Amino acid sequence: MFVLTEDDLRRRVLGCADGPAGFNAEATRRGMRVTSCDPLYAFSAEQIRERIAATAEDILEQTRRNRDEFVWDEITSLEHLQRLRMSAMEDFLADYDAGRSEGRYVAAGVPSLPFPDESFDLAICSHFLFLYSEQLGPQFHEDAIIEMCRVASEVRIFPLIALGAVPSPFVERAIANMRELQYTVTIDRVPYEFQYGANEMMRIRRCLPCLTAPPSLR
Repeated sequence: MFVLTEDDLRRRVLGCADGPAGFNAEATRRGMRVTSCDPLYAFSAEQIRERIAATAEDILEQTRRNRDEFVWDEITSLEHLQRLRMSAMEDFLADYDAGRSEGRYVAAGVPSLPFPDESFDLAICSHFLFLYSEQLGPQFHEDAIIEMCRVASEVRIFPLIALGAVPSPFVERAIANMRELQYTVTIDRVPYEFQYGANEMMRIRRCLPCLTAPPSLR
């Protein structure tokens, strides 16, 4: 979903709103330098495990009710999806205590990140911004994207649709806002599509002639 290249795998990566996902664990095994942040990481592994168990069936039922919004191709069924999700969460939980002690899991979230300017080469955000457009308003999206751009020289956000598989009303506003702040913004097609229409990511980079962030970002 983020079209990560071999060069990307050698960069300093920040995952925003990573939640109980297996990305950090898998990336660390591959030798990547990844930091994940999420308010969830204020809790212990056992507390997170209990929360996963308490919500798993409800999440599955929501997917079942909205199954026509999804592409059942590589993921072939609800049962297959559930196995993949639980496997990723178990991978996360097995890595969590060690990762937290190593500083790879940080209890924080946008739009207020506890990292100095330009701490990372790449910040990624999956299934949070734009997806929850109804729950998180335009100002939250604007502040979150600016904050990610403060700590990383490149930002990638996926997907660009809201819940219900409808276009997010904040995408065009985000593009215009970041271009006004002298960032290069592109919408890139990606080879991953599980929700219909969710096959694009937003890529935000500092313009080469203006490597220093504008005063409004400081």
